[in-house]
Amino acid sequence: MHAKNIDVSALGELLIDFTPSGISEQGNRLMEVNPGGAPANLLAMLNKLGHSTSFIGKVGDDMFGRLLKSVLEDLKIGTENLIVSKTDNTTLAFVHIKDDGDRDFSFYRKNGADVRLSSGEVSEDILSRTRIFHYGSLSMTAEPAASATEYAIACAKNYGALCSFDPNLRVPLWDNLAHAKERIKYGLSQCDILKIAEEELEFITGCKDITEGVCSLRSSYNIPLIGVTCGKKGASLFYADENCTDGLGLHESLPTFKKVKTIDTTGAGDTFAACILHDVLVHGFTDFTKERLHSMLLFANAAASLVTEKKGALRVMPGEKDIQALIAKGL
Repeated sequence: MHAKNIDVSALGELLIDFTPSGISEQGNRLMEVNPGGAPANLLAMLNKLGHSTSFIGKVGDDMFGRLLKSVLEDLKIGTENLIVSKTDNTTLAFVHIKDDGDRDFSFYRKNGADVRLSSGEVSEDILSRTRIFHYGSLSMTAEPAASATEYAIACAKNYGALCSFDPNLRVPLWDNLAHAKERIKYGLSQCDILKIAEEELEFITGCKDITEGVCSLRSSYNIPLIGVTCGKKGASLFYADENCTDGLGLHESLPTFKKVKTIDTTGAGDTFAACILHDVLVHGFTDFTKERLHSMLLFANAAASLVTEKKGALRVMPGEKDIQALIAKGL
């Protein structure tokens, strides 16, 4: 019997987000080095809420890789399975922030360290001690990381962990969209908890309507808990057990919080997903009610709204006190 002393482990990309930070005296654009990567962002939020976490991935033995390892250690995220490569460089992303805070990305990732993670480098011990295993689709864009992801999912399931999936589709990182869709469908087939953006839901199902999209997903995949994020429009949660007959089950939708000044949406979805996992860790994966969904959604929306007030994500996750203060102010 393995002691489940890691609340959440996550596998995937750990990288540097270069974020615009003004203009130099010479008229050159300044870029701020922000540690990031969706799985690490999610773990940072969970740590902020008091959970034990561990990151599974690879960075380069370069100034950026060493910085990322140091940041995870500072945040108390486990780095026992963070591989530091002597041959591959740390992946970099350059972020363009639009006027509304939304983003475009330019990735420097060909043969990046995160894609070079192999199955043999994934720690079975960590997965055996994990309550929830989280993964995305970026680790499935190329080998050997794609096989490492499949191995980690199978291993986590074998040890009884719940599996959480965030497709986090980044079109420029795929050789073609057919490949992206095939890999995301694999991810959907393995998860118990799904966080998906509305545009990703449409990409997979062809449905513009969220409830139709969720019903379409449920017709193919047994995913009890589904969260759909809609940017500035808010988010929805859907829970269905084996007794559900309509494909939707319990569901709740809420708008986003208007009393925040958004400057950078990086990490908002990761923050939202982390808060959903937080509720599952605290209250379990049974006994869902409409009231519980409402509370989960309110908390997750508030946290995701707060993280958009600052640049970056990994180091600026909100604490529970700040989240509750925003909730008290009302939508």
